[in-house]
Amino acid sequence: MSTTTAPHLLGNYAPVTDEMTVSELQITGAIPPELSGWYLRNGPNPKEAASAHWFLGDGMVHGVRLDGGRATAYRNRWVRTATFTSGAGLYDDRGTLNLAAGVANTHVVRHAGRTLALVESSYPYQLDCRPGHELETLGAYDFGGRLRTPMTAHPKTCPTTGELHFFGYGGLAAPYLTYHRADANGELTVSRPVDVPAHTMMHDFQLTSGHVVFMDLPVVFDLERAMARAGMPYAWTPGYGARLGVLKRDDPYGEVRWFDIDNCYVFHTLNAHEDGNSLVLHAMRYASLADGAKVDAPASLWRWTLDLAAGTVREEQLDDRNAEFPRIDDRLAGLPSRYGHATAAARPLGAIAAPSEGPITPQPQADGLPHEPQSSAVHRYDLLTGTSASHHFTVGRTPGEASFVPKDSTPGGPGWLMTFVHDAGTDRSDLVILDADDLASPPVATIHLPGRVPFGFHGNWLPDA
Repeated sequence: MSTTTAPHLLGNYAPVTDEMTVSELQITGAIPPELSGWYLRNGPNPKEAASAHWFLGDGMVHGVRLDGGRATAYRNRWVRTATFTSGAGLYDDRGTLNLAAGVANTHVVRHAGRTLALVESSYPYQLDCRPGHELETLGAYDFGGRLRTPMTAHPKTCPTTGELHFFGYGGLAAPYLTYHRADANGELTVSRPVDVPAHTMMHDFQLTSGHVVFMDLPVVFDLERAMARAGMPYAWTPGYGARLGVLKRDDPYGEVRWFDIDNCYVFHTLNAHEDGNSLVLHAMRYASLADGAKVDAPASLWRWTLDLAAGTVREEQLDDRNAEFPRIDDRLAGLPSRYGHATAAARPLGAIAAPSEGPITPQPQADGLPHEPQSSAVHRYDLLTGTSASHHFTVGRTPGEASFVPKDSTPGGPGWLMTFVHDAGTDRSDLVILDADDLASPPVATIHLPGRVPFGFHGNWLPDA
């Protein structure tokens, strides 16, 4: 298949060609007047309209500004990385690693007053969100020269301490994994190697009040694929095994305890927390991945319970519906969270498979992705009762990740969910606001955008306060 007809470059996967600045957007419904800030979401948008894999396109951040019940602006901006501006590669002609080279296309977060666009293969890039400078790129950010590895696209902010926990992985030689911690002021305070036997694709991890949990899973770096530049340089390697690593937060340079689990892969975790002598981890689990980090089967919600005293793990599937992009109220990161949310998209969004009301067997297309069922949905899981609620979109309307936005100061309290939704009928996108506590009802507000937001990855509501 030629690059120009690759599935990740067609339909709403295809990049948009223009950066837009539009004021005063049309609205259906009513935006809650207490919402003032930016909803930002990141995703791949290759500058040359071509890339070898969906994960590899240049990053573009899409933002909608809300203020006092109005939608006052829409912006979309490429992240001006060294790769975007000069074509810089990860290694120069002398084989020196350039961590400022990367596409910054996976997430956008705020910590210690900085807004960072992230990808797991390089440094983050800082964005300028001041009035009049919205979404301009300030440059690569390396924590004052202290960061010497890439940074994961899924850092975790401790709601108690304000610390940012993250890791970097990769490289052609050990150490293949390094754990980092920055304090609430953004100062990097911990960087320690973690001994793992190979370079595996460790996309996410988790945090509890007392521990950090790493996932060492059997998607292993493949040098031949890397040299061929054919896409993602990873191979499904079941002989490598799968395990979870546990590190005490109060002993960050101490021992990492490893717990073997059944072979699987996890792109995204929901949350983790302490439960007596156990750690409880919720995540979206794939039974396997195809070579090249391709998704050939759907994910669903699972729970792992690690008994630290007995040294055992209990693995449980909690839902048989297909879903991805899990999110919680981030004020409960690492703490018990009753509710979690995930997206089930009719069109497969890479790591998002098809939804159903029960088990399905997807029928692969020529590109290895499942056929499209009838509709898409956002699910709300009640992890205490085992029940769920859903908002189902009409056929042809496809949501992305739904970020939780709190209504008040109570962690775990009421909130809204924000997500970009693509409409295949109009080939335009909306920002949709749902009531998280009443998902079956119509959207609270639908903000109509001037064009299309391509399918992408992760983002956040960044309030002004």
